[in-house]
Amino acid sequence: MKAEEIEQNLQETTENGHKISPILPEGIKNYLIDIDGTVCDDIPNEEPERMLTAELYPDALVTLNKWYDEGHVIFFFTSRTEAHREYTEIWLKKHGFKYHGIVFGKPRGGNYHWIDNHLVKATRYRGKFTDLIEKEVTIQVFDDGKH
Repeated sequence: MKAEEIEQNLQETTENGHKISPILPEGIKNYLIDIDGTVCDDIPNEEPERMLTAELYPDALVTLNKWYDEGHVIFFFTSRTEAHREYTEIWLKKHGFKYHGIVFGKPRGGNYHWIDNHLVKATRYRGKFTDLIEKEVTIQVFDDGKH
C-alpha cells in the first residue's frame, strides 16, 4: 500500500449514530517504529553527524519491508527532531527501508504509556526483529468497573 492509498482504505465508523475516526481494514496493522536502538545503533540527538553512519540492524530491514509488502502501514516514530529529517531520510533510503512516513518529536526518555481510544498493542524491541507471536501478559488499564 502506497502512502496515498492509506487514506483511501480507511473505513468510516459510527458510534451511537455519530461518525467517529475512521479505521483501517481488518488485518491491516498501523506500525509505529522507533529508529534509534530499534532499527539501528542508538544515536542521541546531540550527535546528528553519527546518524548518517549508524549501523543497520538487518533483521529490522527485512521484517519491516516484509510488513510493508504485506500491505501494513509503516511509520517511523522517533525522538529525532525535524532538524534531523534530512539525515534520517538519507539513511533510511540508503538502506532500502520501505515506509509511509516519519513522525518526529516523540518525547525522549522512554517509559512510554500510550493512552488512546483505539486498540494499541505495544512490543518492546529487545535485539531482534521477527514476525510477531501471541503471548499473554498483564497490562495496566483504566478501571471501567469490570476489572
